[in-house]
Amino acid sequence: MGSRKAALLLSSWKIARAYWFSEEKWSAWGLLLTVIALNLTIVYILVLLNIWQVNFYEVIQNYNYSGFISAIGQYSLIAACLVVVRGYQVYARMMLHIRWRRWMTEQYLSDWLYNKTYYRLQLAVDHDTDNPDQRISEDIELFVWLTLKLSLDLLQDMVTVLSFITILWNLSGVIYINWAGHQLPIYGYLVWAAVIYAAAGTYCTVKMGRPLVKMDFDQQRYEADFRFSLMRLRENAESIALYKGENQEKWNCHGGFGKIIGNYLRIIVVRKRLMWLTSGYSQIAAIFATLVASPRYFSGHIHLGQMFQIVDAYHHVQTGFSFVVDSFTRLAQWRAVVNRLTNFLISMEMVRTEPNKVYKMDICRKSCKEYSVSHLNVFLPDGSPLIEKFSLSIGSKDRLLIMGPSGCGKSTLLRTFAGIWPYASGKMIVPEGQKIMFVPQRSYMPLNSLRDTLRYPGLAQAVSDESMAELLAGCKLAHLTDQLHVVADWGQALSLGEQQRVAFVRVLLQKPDWLFLDEATSALDEHTEQLIYRITTERLAHTAIISVGHRRTLMAYHQKKLELDGMGNWKLVKINDLI
Repeated sequence: MGSRKAALLLSSWKIARAYWFSEEKWSAWGLLLTVIALNLTIVYILVLLNIWQVNFYEVIQNYNYSGFISAIGQYSLIAACLVVVRGYQVYARMMLHIRWRRWMTEQYLSDWLYNKTYYRLQLAVDHDTDNPDQRISEDIELFVWLTLKLSLDLLQDMVTVLSFITILWNLSGVIYINWAGHQLPIYGYLVWAAVIYAAAGTYCTVKMGRPLVKMDFDQQRYEADFRFSLMRLRENAESIALYKGENQEKWNCHGGFGKIIGNYLRIIVVRKRLMWLTSGYSQIAAIFATLVASPRYFSGHIHLGQMFQIVDAYHHVQTGFSFVVDSFTRLAQWRAVVNRLTNFLISMEMVRTEPNKVYKMDICRKSCKEYSVSHLNVFLPDGSPLIEKFSLSIGSKDRLLIMGPSGCGKSTLLRTFAGIWPYASGKMIVPEGQKIMFVPQRSYMPLNSLRDTLRYPGLAQAVSDESMAELLAGCKLAHLTDQLHVVADWGQALSLGEQQRVAFVRVLLQKPDWLFLDEATSALDEHTEQLIYRITTERLAHTAIISVGHRRTLMAYHQKKLELDGMGNWKLVKINDLI
């Protein structure tokens, strides 16, 4: 148990420490110290209110009207100070919260996007990293809020206990109990009563609520999986409709939602028992102080004002000691969040480093006119060989067609050329200072205007609407020329064939020196495909083009053909020799 708690605290510190020693450390520590100072001020004001109660109830008991009015004035001043300080405390805490969350979100987003980590996480077969979007968007916010809430509340409770325990000890006096014929004195019995009561409540709460940690962890995962399944249904609506797969999708969604319901019902049972325990604990605590202090009051050792002071002081001490009872649900949630973020960090680090321990890919960038690979071996994520002992040099104006049966590694070879496939070894020389562009079978369509979609991911030079309209018309997309400034989900609004032609408009706008096409015309008819290739080769006469395709009609636009057989073997031939 102790080792698990130590591991949890160490994990949370590893997540948090980056911010507290970052370039924002001075402002972060300044805000934190401000919040702590305001918390201590609040405790001090509460002590003043506790002392004020003695005089207030005494003047009431003595029918002292002028003293009553004076006490009301004192209370108004103290209460006003408390309201102002609490307002600033909330403001400072929330400012620290949003600054910390912003920094962590930017950091995690950068790490996720760094060196194609987001892509490698999808490839990894032995890492359980589900829903990284939830880790970044939800778990970071929860971690920051819960860490600040729990740590600052714990600190304030500790200071509150230390401040009020002295008052409670002094007012407790001494009681004597008869033990084996002897009168044993018990000093500060009210303090010991508070400690014993809080310890019993803490033990019962931890014992009863421990299963909530895993349940909360699973609930977040099931919720995210269900959202993802609905998103997948929306994104693939046309394919599902054509397959008439509504019943299967409904069954899948019901299955995912069923996990949410089943786990939530288990959470309800545990939370119900916890609510019985914590509510009963709070209700008994409300009268417990009066009960344990009543012997001293009725024996005449304390008067009414001190009785109310004891009740108030006991409430603060007991509340401080009951931190675990009052915060157990948040503690369980915080533990689950720490575990998820820790797993996410570990997974990102592993997919960045593990392939490099096994596969040594030497990528060298230098000024040259050839894109070459030598002694290249390409593997699947499970280690199965895909292409072996591969060497190839592509000239600056070469046109290469890569063909072979499905699953032979054509697309994977292009991913290796792009430097995003981590399961490869060998040497690759990439021309430095030249524009290289890769076009997948289904190009990414950002949620933006059509003009910005065509410019994606960005153009150095300005392009007029007229030039874009001309290129659209040339690629048989004239019906889109009046929608350049329309914002839409173009990935859904356009057919796959239209999306592929949009991708070629991007190519013509970007004017790359090296163009890699991964079945980029697979959804086009042969006539349109020939039109697109003819426009591309004419407008980009000095661009090297490497295409992956199945149609033999593409051979007319290439000089060489690379054949893969799916058994690790390959053959490079000149197309003229085949005609």
